[in-house]
Amino acid sequence: MQKSFYILVISTILLFSCKNDTSKDMTHPYTNDLVHETSPYLLQHAHNPVNWNAWNDKTLEKAKSEKKLILISVGYAACHWCHVMEHESFEDSLVAQVMNKNFINIKVDREERPDVDQIYMSAVQLMTGSGGWPLNVIALPDGRPVWGGTYFKKEQWVDILNQISKLYAENPNKLYDYADKLSQGIKSLDVVNLNTDEPIFETSFINDALKNWEENFDYNHGGTKATQKFMMPNNYHFLMRQAYQNNDKKLQEFVNFTLTKMAYGGVYDHVGGGFSRYSVDEKWHVPHFEKMLYDNAQLVSLYADAYLITKNELYKKVVEETLEYVKNDMTGSNGIFYSSLDADSNNAKGKLEEGAFYVWTKDELKTLLKDDFDLFSGYYNVNDYGLWEHDNYVLIRKDDDASITKKYALTENQLTEKKQQWKKTLLAVRNKRPKPRLDDKTLTSWNALMLKGYIDAYRVLGNKDYLEAAEKNAKFILSTQLRKDGGLNHNYKNGKSTINGYLEDYSATIDAFITLYENTLNETYLKTARDLANYSFDHFFDETSKMFFFTSNSDASLVSRSIEYRDNVIPASNSIMAKNLFKLSHYFDNEHFSKTAMTMLNNVKPEMMEYPTGYSNWFDLMLNYASPYYEVAIVGKDARQKLAELNKHYVPNKLIAASTTENNMPLLESRYNPQETFIYVCVNKACKLPVKDVNKALEFLKE
Repeated sequence: MQKSFYILVISTILLFSCKNDTSKDMTHPYTNDLVHETSPYLLQHAHNPVNWNAWNDKTLEKAKSEKKLILISVGYAACHWCHVMEHESFEDSLVAQVMNKNFINIKVDREERPDVDQIYMSAVQLMTGSGGWPLNVIALPDGRPVWGGTYFKKEQWVDILNQISKLYAENPNKLYDYADKLSQGIKSLDVVNLNTDEPIFETSFINDALKNWEENFDYNHGGTKATQKFMMPNNYHFLMRQAYQNNDKKLQEFVNFTLTKMAYGGVYDHVGGGFSRYSVDEKWHVPHFEKMLYDNAQLVSLYADAYLITKNELYKKVVEETLEYVKNDMTGSNGIFYSSLDADSNNAKGKLEEGAFYVWTKDELKTLLKDDFDLFSGYYNVNDYGLWEHDNYVLIRKDDDASITKKYALTENQLTEKKQQWKKTLLAVRNKRPKPRLDDKTLTSWNALMLKGYIDAYRVLGNKDYLEAAEKNAKFILSTQLRKDGGLNHNYKNGKSTINGYLEDYSATIDAFITLYENTLNETYLKTARDLANYSFDHFFDETSKMFFFTSNSDASLVSRSIEYRDNVIPASNSIMAKNLFKLSHYFDNEHFSKTAMTMLNNVKPEMMEYPTGYSNWFDLMLNYASPYYEVAIVGKDARQKLAELNKHYVPNKLIAASTTENNMPLLESRYNPQETFIYVCVNKACKLPVKDVNKALEFLKE
């Protein structure tokens, strides 16, 4: 790439601050092709003066036929900075003139099209070393990227567009040469080589990786050392299991400290329940206020297991309040779960403002709480510790209830009653405020995560409403998202199921359905999970690496066909799939599933030591190999009761197969006795003598 082009790229890729006014004139006279879309994010841009198009074959063919550069802008409905750039640039008619004259403009909802987002995010990360949303990329007419970045102010944006347009007109070969090199870089990013070394998975490897990980633990605030903090629930789920199985008290204390700090922080909604996406500070105080379904789904599963281990009432309350929030704000009448709530909402002046729905001024709280204000202020830190900006407070806790009752001479019951009344009072007032915009599209993968959250909460707390919500959502997936050809669709909106599913849809659904089977004993879920795994082999499997591509072989090809294997805020689709295959191999005595899971783990093992936080779900799978993993078969008329009793105990290194009748599944065959209910505990195809007593079975599981 020429030096001048390097300068162009480097000088224009930065994140900048912006104006606070993000209001939108909804009387704008313009209309573009996005009016035909169903995505709330795309519809937000349907009246921009920019001639936006959706990502589809027609649009891409138009760019090729007209030989015009493509401008691809990727975001999502709850993205604050996406709204800022829209207001500053995409609603401006002069900016639109530049964009419309020189580019085929495409808007992409990253949640609808994670495949497109992955490709261009990889490009921007290669070019700039970082990424984020909004994601803005300029590509050649064939879709290969040549430039990219995130948020830009209006003047910068126009300047960039003019420079690249001029370069394309005067010296296009420079862009084509750069595109060739960048495309090779993108293709090399997610290449997974087949590891032909013998698969050896030992606890010593995990322990050594943990030493690297622990160096970044934040013992002052919980989580890892960072100025912005994401919850990363899968990380703490693995660490919690690792600590429990190895009786690592120090690690247990750190995980509990982190979970407590997150639940105390402003990142948790103390009034309405549920978690925001991340905090912009190290003490979990001020969130980036959007609420995502996938975060809350995984956090419910995490806090449910944490409660099972500790019986900490704080964790139970987090689970219950989060599911109450999901039920009230993110659930449709047919059991579907919506995607997100926006960070922005209208303030008292009718202007869109980040966090306006959630924050409080001291005067408001004094008026509402009256004589209780001092106690409330002490509990939720309406002081310098809880102050955000513009005299607004984000509620945050520092002290546990025992400290508060002692300080204010209250009984536990008195404090509980106070908290309930505060919540009722504030919630009534808050619900009169303009609510954040809802992204009401339904994604199969995220719904499966939430389904699993509900079933995990049911397993631990025994609330049958949670089981009902889980099964209602499962029915939706089976009846609406599962096609007749055995494949899944990714998206559902306005009564229409669309977009061929991605590996994340299959991985998450299989995982959720296995969990459903283990708690309901309904074999339909388990057999559907197996069938979806077989479909995944037919349409996603890479015979060369023995990993799974993110996109189906029936999808149109992009710049690169990626393999997603690094865990992030959601575990990688390949790590979830490997764990699924591990379990399914036990259920169905399937050697192919077993060998594939082991090979997949072995493939990523060389990278796991260096960056363990990016492989926590893989480490969780490695624990299944490095220490005993149990098959627990419960057979007999009282199987459900014994399962419920067993579920009162945290045993992460097991799978459950159970039946109240004769059953020919490999783990259950020839084990039914009409007079008795027996529990079989097996490991490595060797079984203990069957027992009737759950406590005796638990002894076997702890050996």
